[in-house]
Amino acid sequence: ICGSMKFAEKMKKVAKQLETENGYKILQCVYVYDINKLTNEDINKLQEEHYRKIDISDGIYVVNVNGYIGESVRKEIEYAKQANKEILYYYDI
Repeated sequence: ICGSMKFAEKMKKVAKQLETENGYKILQCVYVYDINKLTNEDINKLQEEHYRKIDISDGIYVVNVNGYIGESVRKEIEYAKQANKEILYYYDI
């Protein structure tokens, strides 16, 4: 699951739906509600771990509510493309 943390609750609901209704195996991200409480080191470590999850996955599912894709998610999509991963979108763009 990739998406803006402003949609953390939506990502949780989508992950549950994908697992229970579609049989997907979801590698959850860490939901950070207040990024201001994280150090730069924390942020860098979480980003690094998210890329490792992309490495071991078959693809990514982008939760792009109303088509919104932020800069970090754009980078994750590019990373997944370069690794020839399947990319699915919640909101069809």
